[in-house]
Amino acid sequence: MKYSKLLAGIFLSLSLPLVAMAAEDETAWNSTLKSEFFAKQAIEESNKVIELETPYRAEDPAIVPIKVAAKIKQTKEHYIKKITVLVDKNPFPFVGEFEFTPDSGKADIAMRIRVNTYSYVRAIAQMNDGKLYMDKKFVKASGGCSAPIGTDFDEAMKRIGKMKFRIDDGVKANEPSLVQLLISHPNLSGMQMDQVTRFIKPSHFIEQMKISFDGKPVLTAKTDIAISTDPNFRFYFVPTKAGELKAEISDTSCQSPTSRKVCTKGKTYTETFKVQP
Repeated sequence: MKYSKLLAGIFLSLSLPLVAMAAEDETAWNSTLKSEFFAKQAIEESNKVIELETPYRAEDPAIVPIKVAAKIKQTKEHYIKKITVLVDKNPFPFVGEFEFTPDSGKADIAMRIRVNTYSYVRAIAQMNDGKLYMDKKFVKASGGCSAPIGTDFDEAMKRIGKMKFRIDDGVKANEPSLVQLLISHPNLSGMQMDQVTRFIKPSHFIEQMKISFDGKPVLTAKTDIAISTDPNFRFYFVPTKAGELKAEISDTSCQSPTSRKVCTKGKTYTETFKVQP
């Protein structure tokens, strides 16, 4: 019995660092992030306006699927204007800022992100009247921002900027329609090693995205290094009639010799899709 207790004590002492690492720590949010991004604004922690969906334990920290689901309709009088996504303990906590309009139909946004260590992921919604609501989830992941670059990097750079829309069949006029935008882009974090050269690649990522339907904005976004390779966004828009869905993205730089042939710094890439309700 004494021997069993001794072993249990040794196991507990060895596991304490792991327990500390896994603790649902909010120090970064309380000490710096809240004041940095929201100054002295009041934030109500609630899932009555938006609800954040994440896995509790990430299968792959470099492609963690998350979704922010709106609980209210987008109307001209009352709508979600902006959703900010943060990962508390990432080297750069800012994931993205996504702006919506009543023409978005629903202020939902889904994507894949990098999570570098055990951390809270937060989604903060700003209403058109300025009120803020936050939902958060704790995610267990490790090494997402420094996950190595694949061996086909140069081939990936040849496809940079190519985009494709996927949209549900049976789109109905004046109703929110789900659309998926797939973007070919390495979205380098600046912390990843090229498996061939063994050098760290400079950061090179999509920093702005604009989605419009017949010239009216549907979704506008500012994003950073936490968005995964080959970004994949899902969101809604309301087709009032037959028209053109358009995506424009711009990135930060073009670093490899291969990529210089096909892109220039700050270049805007465009994709359009004809919609017929």
